[in-house]
Amino acid sequence: MGTLFIGSGPWATLETGVLGPRNATALLDAGERQGYAIYVEDGTIRSGGTIPEMRTRHQSAEVVDLGPGLVTPGFVDPHTHPVFAATREDEFEARNLGRSYEEIAKAGGGIRNSARRLRALTAEALAEGLSRRADEFLLHGTTTIEAKSGYGLSTDSEIAQLEAIRLVSRNHPLEFVPTFLGAHEIPDEWRHDREGYLRLLCDEMLPRVAREKLAVACDVFCEAHVFTPDESRRILNRARELGLAVKLHADEIRPTGGAELAAEVRALSADHLVQVSEAGMAAMRDAGVIPILLPATSLYLNLPKDAPGKRMLELGLAPALATDFNPGSSPTRNMSLVLSLACIKYGMTAAQALGAATWNAAHAIGLGGKVGALAPGFQADLAVFDAPNLRTLPYRMGENLVRTVVKRGSIVVQDGRRCR
Repeated sequence: MGTLFIGSGPWATLETGVLGPRNATALLDAGERQGYAIYVEDGTIRSGGTIPEMRTRHQSAEVVDLGPGLVTPGFVDPHTHPVFAATREDEFEARNLGRSYEEIAKAGGGIRNSARRLRALTAEALAEGLSRRADEFLLHGTTTIEAKSGYGLSTDSEIAQLEAIRLVSRNHPLEFVPTFLGAHEIPDEWRHDREGYLRLLCDEMLPRVAREKLAVACDVFCEAHVFTPDESRRILNRARELGLAVKLHADEIRPTGGAELAAEVRALSADHLVQVSEAGMAAMRDAGVIPILLPATSLYLNLPKDAPGKRMLELGLAPALATDFNPGSSPTRNMSLVLSLACIKYGMTAAQALGAATWNAAHAIGLGGKVGALAPGFQADLAVFDAPNLRTLPYRMGENLVRTVVKRGSIVVQDGRRCR
């Protein structure tokens, strides 16, 4: 016997008939319905329709009444760094007192700071912290995340992070898409031998990650003070040889040509893009690379500018939105806040922002057609908000309006509390 989820309020299903990543025009349609229902079996949506129609069609189904709130697909967060040992409040204050992100990083802070702390922990200890953080994603309506390593910068510690993700994913309802990010920084012991660390990445870390099936993608921080485009290309090409998808942190602090490289290697996504060039955006559009915009990060770092999200929409790209949750530059799991910032900074409508945080985000991590919509064949992942309409989500900036969350047809958050 299946389950019939009914909701008397507005639904934003993202079921519109448009396949593939959606540009500005396609994102305007959120597949809105009123008084809708979906029938779920084995965690998958089998059909949808009006409440009277679905009650008649599925008379023997268990009925779950979602009430009058707004129903959407669960958020898909396509860029997070959730496995770490400790937070970095001291660096937050240092930036507020005038030190830049690059200055802190060059002095041994930032990613290298996180790496020194993480290396002392086992995969089991890392999993314990990750499990607690995963609950907060669910409580904010997120049902799927891309989860990166990158805070170990040694073979054993990078593997430990990916093993922690695997351990938590076995028992936690939040869905994880693991990404290897050993090329997040040059660690302390390799600062005077970049070539040695590149060989370690390509000849030891990546083959082991691929062999043990610990990640589905490889990311590189392509930036002036981290990995050059040539170094990034070398790492990404090796990852492709080993069967991993590829993506980049690109053009965040300096315009290094990361977007052009992402187009060249046919990356799933290029992320950040604060300093992206016009040519880089055009190249990404033509290659089908999804730009992942991280407005909370540029706000938190107090950068003088943000990614040109509005221009990307004008050029026909299909952007996704993410929190960039991490301990140093964006310690938030609130995707509703990210929607607000996207509307303010990029001129998105509420429908466009939601589509970027669900439908396009799913495509940015290789899950297009599986999550990110409330349509037949998709996982029954949904969030119910205490909101009268879709426009309320970005309007109520910073507030968590989530009341109920369903993952694969099971209620995992009820009345704003995690179900056990």
